[in-house]
Amino acid sequence: MFTHAAQRQGYRVHCWGQDRDEPAVRAADAATVAPFGDETARERFAAAVDAVTVEFENVPAATLRKLAGFTPALPVRPGPDVLAVAQDRRREKAAAAAAGFATAPWREVSTEQQATAAPTIARPAILKTARDGYDGKGQVRLGEGDDLRAAWESLGRVPCVLEGRVEFALELSAIAARWPDGRTRVHGPFENDHANGILDLTLYPARVDPVVTAEARRVAAGMAAALGAVGLLTVEMFLTDDGDLVVNELAPRPHNSGHVTIEACGVSQFDQQVRVTAGLPPGDPSPRSAGAMANLLGDLWEQGEPDWAGMLAAFPDVSLHLYGKDDPKPGRKMGHLTATAGDPETAARRVLAARERLRGATR
Repeated sequence: MFTHAAQRQGYRVHCWGQDRDEPAVRAADAATVAPFGDETARERFAAAVDAVTVEFENVPAATLRKLAGFTPALPVRPGPDVLAVAQDRRREKAAAAAAGFATAPWREVSTEQQATAAPTIARPAILKTARDGYDGKGQVRLGEGDDLRAAWESLGRVPCVLEGRVEFALELSAIAARWPDGRTRVHGPFENDHANGILDLTLYPARVDPVVTAEARRVAAGMAAALGAVGLLTVEMFLTDDGDLVVNELAPRPHNSGHVTIEACGVSQFDQQVRVTAGLPPGDPSPRSAGAMANLLGDLWEQGEPDWAGMLAAFPDVSLHLYGKDDPKPGRKMGHLTATAGDPETAARRVLAARERLRGATR
């Protein structure tokens, strides 16, 4: 989606991926296919591009540091230090606290001693791997009486964080785009509903008080400024029952919840990413309509290829985005549906009804 946005603006995209069948590789004008640690590939890639951005937060920070140090200088947006923070939940939470924003109560569990120490986080709690976890992976929920050490061992005895439960009313996200001179534009906040740890439905704008909207935008812009981020930074938040915002996770890239901006905003999150990467001025992220997005997971393919034509005929106001991924596995994000309307509830009803039409309807 970033590639298509860049191409619409007249740019050519060179994608460094690790598999030739990756959708971004297939969509790009040129590609480097090699492990991210391949030094020869890095030199070849650096010589072929004018600026670098990412759509995946687990690109090694070391690779980006070497690209940033290339001669002549390459803008790398966001920079390697931002990715290094987002790649480790311990750094993430420390950065949020240093910026003055609340997080869930937490402590590190990376050693035998820490795994057997006296409880300091109230149950229920979640043990999460410090690195590489996403969409509910790398997590174990702990209730009263559950053994922390056994949970840590089940995750491979890798560095983890134990997070206390946050009682929340809504899950929100906001996407800040920040320029080198500090100018910042924020998409959102988006209202998100998860199922089994995976984003299921997004409503935009979030159905919250204007004070909460302003505060969510302040948190996103504030985190981007605190990290010195140049590029996109998504901040996932909990809105507590008391009306406070708690920072949950950071993603230095376009975000699943922001896909609705393609139809709902004059400038999408991907357009904004192109602008900040290419050194163009900011676009206006204001919504031009309300909208909603529903994810399409690999489960929809259990009975065969879904009946896309039938669904689109029944719901001509719904937009279909398929990612071109092979091998639809349960829980794997394969695409999404979006709809716009006068209010987010109406848009949500449309995308949910369209997705329901796809369930069991094969061609």
